[in-house]
Amino acid sequence: MKTLNQKNQQIEKPSLEYYLNLQYPVTLYPDPEGGYVAQIKDLPGCLTQGETLEETMANLNEARELWIETAYEADDDIPLPSTNDSYSGKLLLRMPKSLHRRLAETSEREGVSLNQYIVSLLSAISR
Repeated sequence: MKTLNQKNQQIEKPSLEYYLNLQYPVTLYPDPEGGYVAQIKDLPGCLTQGETLEETMANLNEARELWIETAYEADDDIPLPSTNDSYSGKLLLRMPKSLHRRLAETSEREGVSLNQYIVSLLSAISR
């Protein structure tokens, strides 16, 4: 670990692994031309796209790692993930069985979990 000298105090810089293990909020939405777009707003310019949700999330993980590694090597500030403590991120939702079935079938075709698919749909309409 590197140390920084600020006002004669030794402050240890967290390791690269520390930053790579942080969980950043992701914004995901369908691209009007097909596929999906995903970004991490806490890391300026960190965005990507893919044909499927699975590909998009894999691409975003790679983009996040490259963003953090580049900033770390340049000794640039790496923002910590933003949080919003007033929301748990959990929601109980009742829906008709037929809608549940259609959503589950579509998420299976996309190769993602039902929760991830529903989040992508909600992200698209909440922009």
